[in-house]
Amino acid sequence: MKAIQLTEPKQFTMIDMPLPGDPPAGMALVRTHRMGICGTDYSGYLGKMPFFSYPRIPGHELGVEVLAIGSGVTNVRAGDRCSVEPYMNCGECFACRRGQGNCCQSLKVIGVMVDGGLREQFLIRADKLHVSTKLSYEQLALVETLAIGCHACDRANPQKDDQVLIIGAGPIGLSALEFVRLTGAQITVMDMVESRLEFCRQKYGVAATIRFDGQGKELEKALEITNGDKYVAVIDATGSPKSMSSALEFVAHSGTLVYVGITTDEISFKHPILHRPEITLKGSRNAHPKDFTRIISLIEEGTIDTEPWVTHRTHFDEMIGQFEQFTRPETGVIKAVVSLDW
Repeated sequence: MKAIQLTEPKQFTMIDMPLPGDPPAGMALVRTHRMGICGTDYSGYLGKMPFFSYPRIPGHELGVEVLAIGSGVTNVRAGDRCSVEPYMNCGECFACRRGQGNCCQSLKVIGVMVDGGLREQFLIRADKLHVSTKLSYEQLALVETLAIGCHACDRANPQKDDQVLIIGAGPIGLSALEFVRLTGAQITVMDMVESRLEFCRQKYGVAATIRFDGQGKELEKALEITNGDKYVAVIDATGSPKSMSSALEFVAHSGTLVYVGITTDEISFKHPILHRPEITLKGSRNAHPKDFTRIISLIEEGTIDTEPWVTHRTHFDEMIGQFEQFTRPETGVIKAVVSLDW
């Protein structure tokens, strides 16, 4: 069968590999129909993702079809359409015992630490499949991105009418926006790319946006929006060490800063900017199984509309030639999706 492998940064290769065979106990054999291209995939391609190893078959935002199941599997059956929860946790470490499998101490994320779904078929733990009888494969491929934002929002814990700042209006920032808006909080979005801010204004009705232009006026604008109070919660989804280092400037006294973006570089700030306002600083990694269940229901009932998300589509056979352009913000990519229908 065909697969696409990232052999080293900036080097994709089309490869042939054996079919997986029958699924063992507790496993399912699935066919990939759609794969969403994620910021993690871009970072892996550019050599900037700290958890990525090479060579690697990418693909963790997936809409798949169940082809066969192993013994003991009861949650899915052949023919089911599913979203994939790509976090292979051990179930035994300290974090897992506390119900925090998203940050398992030996976590293996498919498409990052182990091979993912950019291939015709693969085997996966059946408990990591989330079924929908209503959603398309493309919608199912977007569930994992939304789950990242769902968990980041839960970490920030905004309340109705709280002022919340989302820094970075790429897919992860937009996924956080989806869930912050459901809390009734007042949202500001900040980004360097005007087209992304316009997307937030037009598609989500976000009235307050800040263009980061390097002129140092961003804090002044934020104070104007919040009547001098700053933000109860700030979610930084940029993965930029410069942004992450300066994000504390926007947090209100007693507020919370959540880092959901990832960088390999150091983040630095003077301690008083954290200590004086007693800011709570949190990381947000991956998501929980319940987030997938919730998101599928929200899309099915129409509360979340995924249609505006997908701005670019490509086919498996064309992806290698088109991938590099997807990494450039000026191309206007919000979410690119790869079709593996043959």
